[in-house]
Amino acid sequence: MDIGKPMRKLGSVDMAALQEAILSCDDRAWREEDIRQTKFNDVHNDTESLIMIFCDHDNWPKLDVVKGASWDRLSQYAIPVMHQIIGDHYNPGGTIIRAMAAKLKAGRHIATHTDKHPSFHHGHRIHIPITTNSKVRFMIDGRPHIMEVGEAYEINNQKRHGVLNKGDEDRISFIFDYVPAQAA
Repeated sequence: MDIGKPMRKLGSVDMAALQEAILSCDDRAWREEDIRQTKFNDVHNDTESLIMIFCDHDNWPKLDVVKGASWDRLSQYAIPVMHQIIGDHYNPGGTIIRAMAAKLKAGRHIATHTDKHPSFHHGHRIHIPITTNSKVRFMIDGRPHIMEVGEAYEINNQKRHGVLNKGDEDRISFIFDYVPAQAA
């Protein structure tokens, strides 16, 4: 969604239990579903995901939201965090159409892109850093932005954006898309 600026800091969130649940997942869990890497290969080929929920892009504007393989692993920890953020910053009654942990491998990048699907024009894209390092740069509209663990951010996914991880450690974010009721 175009929020009028590259990024908006939403503030601190209690994400310790979610962080622990994500970090306890093994390599097999991270490779269990590759929908993002397959469907968006040109952008997400250096990433792995724990998909909690995802929407079927092919039936837009009908919202067919399905549970992913990591629903049982993450939902009890993620739902309270998402509801806290929605309650504090957005009108209630909308739909969470995507929720996942996304890992950008050390030394890799997410190619600069603009999220094109119509659902991205209507939904708020929220990032909650789970792990990061000093050599990660989230680029939006050609400018670097630093995201801190324990904080939540909304990004303007209608601006060109990408991520560089020049560090030796993977960068992991919990990401969810919230479509307000009037757009759902």
